[in-house]
Amino acid sequence: MTTATATGLLLPSPQFRRCSSTTRQCTKPTLFPPSAPSLLTSRHLSRSCITSSLKEKIGGIQKTWNEVRSLNHWVVRDYYRLVNSVNALEPHIQKLSDEQLRAKTEEFRQRLKQGATLADIQAEAFAVVREAAKRKLGMRHFDVQIIGGAVLHDGSIAEMKTGEGKTLVSTLAAYLNALSGEGVHVVTVNDYLAQRDAEWMGRVHRFLGLSVGLIQRDMKNQERRSNYRCDITYTNNTELGFDYLRDNLAGSSEQLVMRWPKPFHFGVVDEVDSVLIDEGRNPLLISGQASKDAVRFPVAARIADLLVRGLHYSVELKDNSVELTEEGILLAETALDTNDLWDENDPWARFVLNALRAKEFYRQDVQYIIRNGKALIINELTGRVEEKRRWSDGIHQAVEAKEGLKIQADSVVVAQITYQSLFKLYPKLSGMTGTAKTEEKEFLKIFQMPVIEVPTNKLSIREDLPIMAFATARGKWNYVRAEIEYMFGLGRPVLVGTTSVENSEHLSALLREIKIPHNILNARPKYAAREAEIVAQAGRKYAITLSTNMAGRGTDIILGGNPKMLAKEILEDNLLSTLSDNVPDVEIDSGLTSGQVLSKVKVGPSSLGLLAKAVLMSKYVCKSEGKKLSYDKARKIISESIEMSQSVGSVELLKLVDEETEIYPLGPCIALAYLSVLKDCESHCSSEGSEVKNLGGLHVIGTSLHESRRIDNQLRGRAGRQGDPGSTRFVVSLQDDMFQKFNFDTEWAVKLISRLTDDDDLPIVGHSIMKQLTNLQVSAEKYFFSIRKNLIEFDEVLEVQRKHVYDLRQLILSGDSDSCSQHIFQYMQAVVSEIILKNVDPTKHPRSWKLGKILKEFVGISKDVLNESFAGITEENLLYSLTEVHGLSSVDIDEFHLPNLPRPPNSFRGIRMKSSSFKRWLTICSDDSVKDGKFRPSINLLCKYLGDFLIASYLDLIQDSGYSSAYVKEIERAVLVKTLDSFWKDHLVNMNKLNSAVNLRYFGHRNPLEEYKIDGCRFFISMLSATRRVTVESLLRYWSSPMESEELVLQQN
Repeated sequence: MTTATATGLLLPSPQFRRCSSTTRQCTKPTLFPPSAPSLLTSRHLSRSCITSSLKEKIGGIQKTWNEVRSLNHWVVRDYYRLVNSVNALEPHIQKLSDEQLRAKTEEFRQRLKQGATLADIQAEAFAVVREAAKRKLGMRHFDVQIIGGAVLHDGSIAEMKTGEGKTLVSTLAAYLNALSGEGVHVVTVNDYLAQRDAEWMGRVHRFLGLSVGLIQRDMKNQERRSNYRCDITYTNNTELGFDYLRDNLAGSSEQLVMRWPKPFHFGVVDEVDSVLIDEGRNPLLISGQASKDAVRFPVAARIADLLVRGLHYSVELKDNSVELTEEGILLAETALDTNDLWDENDPWARFVLNALRAKEFYRQDVQYIIRNGKALIINELTGRVEEKRRWSDGIHQAVEAKEGLKIQADSVVVAQITYQSLFKLYPKLSGMTGTAKTEEKEFLKIFQMPVIEVPTNKLSIREDLPIMAFATARGKWNYVRAEIEYMFGLGRPVLVGTTSVENSEHLSALLREIKIPHNILNARPKYAAREAEIVAQAGRKYAITLSTNMAGRGTDIILGGNPKMLAKEILEDNLLSTLSDNVPDVEIDSGLTSGQVLSKVKVGPSSLGLLAKAVLMSKYVCKSEGKKLSYDKARKIISESIEMSQSVGSVELLKLVDEETEIYPLGPCIALAYLSVLKDCESHCSSEGSEVKNLGGLHVIGTSLHESRRIDNQLRGRAGRQGDPGSTRFVVSLQDDMFQKFNFDTEWAVKLISRLTDDDDLPIVGHSIMKQLTNLQVSAEKYFFSIRKNLIEFDEVLEVQRKHVYDLRQLILSGDSDSCSQHIFQYMQAVVSEIILKNVDPTKHPRSWKLGKILKEFVGISKDVLNESFAGITEENLLYSLTEVHGLSSVDIDEFHLPNLPRPPNSFRGIRMKSSSFKRWLTICSDDSVKDGKFRPSINLLCKYLGDFLIASYLDLIQDSGYSSAYVKEIERAVLVKTLDSFWKDHLVNMNKLNSAVNLRYFGHRNPLEEYKIDGCRFFISMLSATRRVTVESLLRYWSSPMESEELVLQQN
């Protein structure tokens, strides 16, 4: 017979066996109950039940007491004051007409202009959004969702369990903060979710009079620009980051797409832990010019095949590093016919080490897949293919060489930023996720964002079963197969989370052996194309779903199925073949899939009639057009029609269908059919959902522990949404990558199993293994936190430099013509000052200064523009003049020039030029880099005199050139930007090299971070100095050499 186990899951009775000469009892699940009676007596059962009951009561009391003691409890309690205010306003808001409700937006904006704060209007604004969502979406914000919206508005992270409606919660904070007109970004993890939320939640915002924008991967600049200027913009984190970087590579203000000079105002980040923590280790990079070393990668790949792990090189799985042994170095040098792998003139070390990394750590169907002759990265967090992303530092080329693919040329970084640095640019940032509390300290330290646990609307009754650990992978997969088979026999839906394409397909093969129908969801195109359909059906009776990773999928698994997705699927099945000829054939594996055993939706007669009418209307439309539509256009028409059904009532749709017009009412016909089919699907899903709940709900199986408990919790959160029943179990083996990666000592477990039984497939269940596994995950979390912390600390150095360069760049692009000229004058003065300051000493008389060198360098950069009067200045004249000026008690800065030396050309006419001259003088006098001394005033006057001479000569040269003022400013702006970009790119390369090299200084008992800061600051100062000098030299050469001008323009462009 079948009995209930102690875990509460209905599994077959355990089979007991005696091990060796001991009296230990070992359990192994079987699919068929044993014939022997249970060994537990009724007394044992009774005592066990009483003990269990007492433990549950004590645990419940302890949990309640802990909640009362927590700060989170009191914070949430305080938010209920806002909830009460919103609820009190609801009856009044409900009485408003649609026009009156929409008019509230303009009313709020006027109140803000008159001095009101967002806090003053928060309760009323939330009540307005709640009512708008109820009218447009049929969804009313629960009280806990009002709390979630308030948490977001306060710039905190709202931790809300899966299924609690985070997407709807975001509308509250987004609407309130968009009223200022400065723009709100709602950031998701992919294009699909951004589009879904913009269309779905956008109905609420558009109804209330706000503009809603959407950023997608293939959009042109003009589309991006208009969408960023909307009140609320939906985008994904990758597009947002690259738009920011591309804007800071733009050559003119017309190429900018974001809201400059303030592109960031308020941001809401969905799955904030995934974006800021999981992806925080990978900086966003834009690559530039290609390297010429592509031919070295295939050679290095062949060398890597010759080298043997353990003999020629060692690996560190934890940080994916490789180190060559003496034997490996000797063999590689012999094979490559070189004396030194690290020879700067013939560098092979980087290529060989990358080839070894590709060989050891980058596996096909795990880290990447091969499609159309390209190696495409699989995002380890979402399981999605990222076609436009490439590994940096030559790793991607090494992988291509290993697989025998065409090598795409190596490149250099021209712009980079980490997600941490990107999102710290928001004056106010918030986030939402189902799992963030374990990382609260990190969020507080880096972003000053506390994590607030928002209560669930309904109490969670999900059961998290003990982890099952096996010695071998074979034992683990056999157990997973057996558990799936048992659940399938009951009819319960099962979701299995795997860590790679390879593992999902291995388990699929095992299930095909026992003829279990199932669906696969991984990075392969044939599965990814059916993602929405697969997720929509994952909660249906008998549904078995194997997924590489459900984190970030963004779609709730509803027990009984998702009626809206099923209704849309029925519409597309009936209409696409009529509207379009090129409907793609979805490639699926041979064998049973879940769709073949799921119950069919019974479509009623009225729905069938409306579907037939829609099909007929589709034929008329195609006939009138003279051709069928493209597949994408056909799908778009169906999606727009479904959206119409949500915003237009049935009565109005019927009027549109019955109207006699020249245009066939295809949209209203499809919308009516959808509404009717939706009712059938809702009835079916509700009935099936009740059956699934009675069976125990969705069962989730994790086939490996992740490097963070938080990611495991994301998978667990797929079961038991909104108070539904459900259960979860993680099954691991001591051969999993995680155990090897972190050098987890598994010998004790293997020895334990060998003492207990000769069967390696026997699971280990107990407090000891749970404690070891928890410790392993905590160690992994600490390790990766240290990596992120180190990355942030190093990036903070670059962050300051990046902000200075990007702010300067935007000022040049967005400023008026006068601001551009002022930059050039400042550059010229700075170049002159640098020449002087490195050749003088404020404490010594000018006769000890290197005046000859000063004149030589000054003439060297400005000889093309200096007039003939300056040629008469000699070292003796300059010394005499400086000696004479030293005795002056005061000078007239506006009319100043060194005594007995030529006057600068008279170009400083007008208030603006005199004001500019005076500002430069103040800058010279306040320069802290110059030490004080008796002759400091003489140095200042010399800097002013030569600076004035150079600037005035430059202005005269431009005037004599005859070019228009607009053309002159265009050239000046182009030279400023291109020169800055060129040196900034070189600086990034140097900083990346420094980052790699500075760690070696640890062996010299020096702090790598401090060394990086010191050298990075020195590099940056040198870069700015070189930028100024080259900019000045380029402009002077441009205006003085007409024949060279065209060449320079071509180089700049």
